[in-house]
Amino acid sequence: MKYNPHDYQTYVTNFVLEHPVAAVLLEMGLGKSVITLTAIFELLYNRFEVGKVLVIAPLRVARDTWPAEIEKWDHLKGLTYSVVIGTESERKEALRKSAGIYLINRENVDWLINKSGFPFDFDMVVIDELSSFKSASAKRFKSLLKVRPKVKRIVGLTGTPSSNGLMDLWAEFRILDMGERLGRYITHYRMNFFVPDKRNQQMIFSYKPRPGAEDAIYRLISDITISMKSADFLKMPECIMNEVEVKLSEKEWSVYDELRQEMVVSLEDEEIDAANAAALSGKLLQMANGAIYNEEKSVFHIHDRKLDALEDLIEGANGKPVLVAYWYNHDLERIKKRFKVREIKTSKDIRDWNNGEIPIAVIHPASAGHGLNLQSGGSTLIWFGLTWSLELYQQTNARLWRQGQKSTVVIHHIISKDTIDEDVMKALRLKEKTQTDLIDAVKVRIGGGAYDG
Repeated sequence: MKYNPHDYQTYVTNFVLEHPVAAVLLEMGLGKSVITLTAIFELLYNRFEVGKVLVIAPLRVARDTWPAEIEKWDHLKGLTYSVVIGTESERKEALRKSAGIYLINRENVDWLINKSGFPFDFDMVVIDELSSFKSASAKRFKSLLKVRPKVKRIVGLTGTPSSNGLMDLWAEFRILDMGERLGRYITHYRMNFFVPDKRNQQMIFSYKPRPGAEDAIYRLISDITISMKSADFLKMPECIMNEVEVKLSEKEWSVYDELRQEMVVSLEDEEIDAANAAALSGKLLQMANGAIYNEEKSVFHIHDRKLDALEDLIEGANGKPVLVAYWYNHDLERIKKRFKVREIKTSKDIRDWNNGEIPIAVIHPASAGHGLNLQSGGSTLIWFGLTWSLELYQQTNARLWRQGQKSTVVIHHIISKDTIDEDVMKALRLKEKTQTDLIDAVKVRIGGGAYDG
């Protein structure tokens, strides 16, 4: 296929060529793979500035999306690649092949660097989903950091740079620029830009940015960062966000409140308790959805409020396909009992959905990530149960709300009133604001420039 790049695509490709260290924050649907591959081709075969490129990506993206993009475009003919995925012997075989690009899933980065027995001789690294390197304690982060000085060029690609707030940015940029902009140590970054937020005597649970910290951080990274929003450059359909409230009965609420207050509740002569705040949060989310697990994974039914609301929403869709996002398996089981649904798991499921053959589909946000396009099959998404993860939330929404979608997208959130659901929605909105602020701060306007303070 002939590549006719949009102005913004050419702009970003040039940005990558001009910046040996580049953070490219592109929303889904803007074509970050072909943009980056165009730059790689130029660097490999025209400028001879690099000889061997490593692309680190989520499994499915490394295995399917990048090879498909290389094969798809005429201007990339001659670009050779090897997919370093599979059994250990298959991975080693792939590394022995002569190629310009080596594609590996992020789970195998530590193996490649520390266990494969192959020298790390890549002079360019592309991290597709930079946000998967936001944890400084993860093996993949430590391993890549160890070999980072050997790399001449590095590109970080993501649509969600700070899914849990500004604290995420330190590790991501530490990998990119080796600590030049945000500091070599997380302790210094924390001390410079944050103050303790939630704490219990000496124990600090969370931090919040100091006044003016956001602007200061954005200024520090703006010279190597470019960002764009899909809606600015693509003809995107309208997206309507809707919250559908359900109210628990007094009896249902009292069970919920007892667990919230006491961290333990008796159900059917059995005690269900939460060992800590994180466990409590999970159990309250389950209760808000209508059921809860005990320690043995037995399910205790609490209410059907959300199922009733889901039924109303499906009816209101008047036969239009709906996609339902769930979080807990007991939610899925209860949905299955009430409705005839099909899970989106395989390539056939995706194909059938996009062909309009599935009236009610269910999907887990963790499986709705990268490379999954569902925009042809419907335009209504219903969140039965919520997630704290902004990244998974946005990625799931972007399965329908993306380029190629012909209809207005409606995203419903079923929220149990006066429960943790409300806190989660608020947190997602706040995180989204932080992320939006970051993207806006370094946003490029074609013909203009990045944020300059």
